[in-house]
Amino acid sequence: MIHRKAIKMIDIDLPAREIIAIAQASSHTRLPLYKDNPENIVGILHARDLLRAIAEHGRDGFDVNEVKRTAWFTPMTTTAEDQLAEFLRRREHFALVVDEYGALMGLVTLEDIIEEIVGDIKDEHDISAVGVRPQPDGAVNVDGTVPIRDLNRVMDWDLPDENAVTVAGLVIHEAQAIPDPGQRFAFHGYRFQVLRKQRNQITALRVEKDADIQDDLGGG
Repeated sequence: MIHRKAIKMIDIDLPAREIIAIAQASSHTRLPLYKDNPENIVGILHARDLLRAIAEHGRDGFDVNEVKRTAWFTPMTTTAEDQLAEFLRRREHFALVVDEYGALMGLVTLEDIIEEIVGDIKDEHDISAVGVRPQPDGAVNVDGTVPIRDLNRVMDWDLPDENAVTVAGLVIHEAQAIPDPGQRFAFHGYRFQVLRKQRNQITALRVEKDADIQDDLGGG
């Protein structure tokens, strides 16, 4: 969780050009909007909505109230597993965390939750690709914490990494659950089998490419 003091927010009453400048200077794609004081969150500004509005109305015609999204608040007591389920059910990537009195404590992202469940993510710049073990039949046994980009580089594959950073995170995202050992899935032209799991962490998987398969998220 990112503490509230570290959250970049925008005063919704600022002039349109100031809001645009702050949003475009930020490295985040979702920024909370507040009114009067930072405790009073009134919405979320998504970079995609901002760019679309600028393209349609220009900078001077931009109205943040027309593009803001509803803020989603989640209790601080929510477990990682329940939070993951809510992220997937709502198809959201971002939630504001509040205590039992409704006071803002911080924010949590889908990536934060997946990292907590699957374990520490390896540095994506580590060129050794530790945890990737190609098999003689063309498949690969891979640690769950291996970044998707590393697996793609080693195997010359094109697994998507828009919604997850690690291989285990991708399977959890697509399955919308934390699978058990032995469960199999097929999506994006690849087959996945969960080999090992420790508590709620997927520690090892088998992955093979098969462009002719149809998506199968049944886990059978």
